Amino acid sequence: MTVEIQHTPNPNARKFVLPQKMFDRPLNISADNVSSAEQATQHPLALQLLALESIYNVFMVQDFVTVNKYPDATWAGLEEEIVRIVAAYFEIDDEMMPDRSGRG
Repeated sequence: MTVEIQHTPNPNARKFVLPQKMFDRPLNISADNVSSAEQATQHPLALQLLALESIYNVFMVQDFVTVNKYPDATWAGLEEEIVRIVAAYFEIDDEMMPDRSGRG
């Protein structure tokens, strides 16, 4: 799967664009929000991204994932790791995956 990286006006955020719509509804999860952490456990991709210690927020909707890093972290190497995680998530057989739409 090809994942395109786009810069955003926020230097601590990157948009990772997917080749097609993958999420039916928005899902916004922050590492420091208890209810968001509970949501993350229901969405494996968000959980994997938030497991990266430099990441504090993941927003997924339609055909993209926006990831926010902490200001003191650098994008060097992090972008590639995020692309690897996102691509691997969507390359797994659909029958093996839970509902990826965010509906639970």
